Amino acid sequence: MARFARRFRFLQLLRASLVAGALYDLGFGLLMVGAPRRLAEAFRLPLPPFFYLWLLATLLAMLAVAYLLAARDPRRYSGNLKLAIGGRLAGAAVLGLAAAGDPALSGLWLPAAGDLALALAHLGLWWPLRG
Repeated sequence: MARFARRFRFLQLLRASLVAGALYDLGFGLLMVGAPRRLAEAFRLPLPPFFYLWLLATLLAMLAVAYLLAARDPRRYSGNLKLAIGGRLAGAAVLGLAAAGDPALSGLWLPAAGDLALALAHLGLWWPLRG
């Protein structure tokens, strides 16, 4: 019984971390469309052409839906869950490399840390449930 309760708790926390990932992506997407200058200022980044921000916001919204599918049923959408873990790790690496390579992009350290934190949360909560 204790093992079942532990697995259930991990499952609930995993679902919550996936919803958090979806909200994280939706939030950034909405800011890219609704307040791009404020977002660029907050992260001390150059403002790219709006087309690219809209495109990224669309992709982030699609990713958020994939997260929500996995949050609803992590076993059925385990591919989405693996994509979330791998994508967040890759995102953290890419953002970190960009920030390390160009002092003008130092504002990317915070979203890199956010991606890494979400990846580790997803991985740590999914790992005990895999078998």
